[in-house]
Amino acid sequence: MLLGYEGEIYIFDWFRIHYIENNGMAYGIELGGEYGKLFLTLFRIIVVGWGIFYVNKLIKEKQFPTGLFICLGLIIGGALGNIIDSTFYGDTLFYGKVVDMLYFPLTGESYFLPDWIPYFGGDHFVFFRPIFNIADSGIFVGITSLLLFYRKYFK
Repeated sequence: MLLGYEGEIYIFDWFRIHYIENNGMAYGIELGGEYGKLFLTLFRIIVVGWGIFYVNKLIKEKQFPTGLFICLGLIIGGALGNIIDSTFYGDTLFYGKVVDMLYFPLTGESYFLPDWIPYFGGDHFVFFRPIFNIADSGIFVGITSLLLFYRKYFK
């Protein structure tokens, strides 16, 4: 089954494959101006270059736990996946979009919240609304693992 633009496949009530094109970064946040997207793509390339350099340095020193290497690999791999998407999936080189597709509305439906609730009131609420891709998942798992288990290596 092919998924068209803005299509959605229900796997479970709480898990859907939902096609969306993301112009920016996490949660669809975009950098403004004519060169915002170019800056974001170049920033991603610089971060991946630094990450590869840092991993090579650790390999030469042979003083790192395997878990640290895996965390850095997840971050670099995820960023590289997003770079490939944003570089080639668009009308102009480096001004492309990232395709997001994983959607986990954990409650399975949206709820209308009363007007008296601050910030969210008077609108439909879906618990865990973000739509993301596998590359984003790798970046999130890698960074979270680094913060939880390997902070001491970055002092």
